[in-house]
Amino acid sequence: MESDLLVVGAGIVGLAHAWAAARKGWRVTVLERDAACIGASVRNFGFVTVTGQKRGAHWLRARRTRALWAELAGEAGLRVEHQGLVLAMRRPESAALLQAFAATEMGEGCQLLGREEALARQPGLNPEGLLGALYSPHELRVESREVIPRLAAWLAERHGVRFRFGEAVLEVDAPRVRSSRAVYHAERVVVCSGAELGGLYAPRLGAQGLQLCQLQMLRVQPPAGFRLQAAAMGELSLVRYEGYAELPEAQALRARLQTERADALAHGVHLIAVQSADGSLVVGDSHHYGDVLPPFASEAVDGLILDELRAQLALPQLAVRERWTGCYPVSDRQPCLVDAPDERTRVVLVTGGTGASTAFALAEEVLHGW
Repeated sequence: MESDLLVVGAGIVGLAHAWAAARKGWRVTVLERDAACIGASVRNFGFVTVTGQKRGAHWLRARRTRALWAELAGEAGLRVEHQGLVLAMRRPESAALLQAFAATEMGEGCQLLGREEALARQPGLNPEGLLGALYSPHELRVESREVIPRLAAWLAERHGVRFRFGEAVLEVDAPRVRSSRAVYHAERVVVCSGAELGGLYAPRLGAQGLQLCQLQMLRVQPPAGFRLQAAAMGELSLVRYEGYAELPEAQALRARLQTERADALAHGVHLIAVQSADGSLVVGDSHHYGDVLPPFASEAVDGLILDELRAQLALPQLAVRERWTGCYPVSDRQPCLVDAPDERTRVVLVTGGTGASTAFALAEEVLHGW
């Protein structure tokens, strides 16, 4: 089978490359080892985040990707569950940090809200101890587990992208690609293998200082009628997201949180809460690192996440409906990895858990620079 581009992996990074190539009129084939996409791309928030992404090129990728998500939602009929972000501040150190952030180019379009303004913008906020909030209009949220398969189906129907699920790629020697079922020929090959670091190009990936990050997430049912007007985040996110955390003003907040919330920081817990069409909330998450991670979720870590949820949102009662873990590659060197084993092949990974937020722009960069 002949293709202009063969994509290995049908997660969001692979689908982003398939869409970017299809828009150029290329013939595209996607090979996915599983019978459906079941990895990190469907185990997340579906939260397309601009505000707080690492300053510079990565932040610009997020802005471009957000614009492409809005375009794609209209073309492919993908539902956007809600838009915007409200990040609550409850400590003076957070207020100082967010004022500094708002003064940078990354704060463009964002607003600093007082207490009453924050409660009006996001009525579900817990008012106790609330000082105010940062509001960003840039974010949007989709239901990943629904959107990813729908996007693949739309690419096949609208752009003629050929998908082969349940077919592992065993060898890439472009233009020849050998899978567990067939041999393919493609002018270019892009390998988007996600957390599978021991497979294709393992020696090259091993030299990149990559490891795995495992997270815990939950779906909870709030009281009837509870609505989020935008995604909700809390102060623990300010020392995790580089766009905030790398500002000098973050040091004072980090020191205070280390004293007051050492338990949460030890497990990489911070809060993101988004809402689904059925009213349930997708909530998380935690972060644990290593070369191999056990597939066992911790009740204690879930408890830390739920404690943070109750601290940030006015939820007198809730019921946990689902629990799951996810896994993605991480690097302390760069938020994205683009490697060129040869002139016809690229290995592309988003190495910081921001695939939904940056993959569309990254795919454009990869194809433009090829």
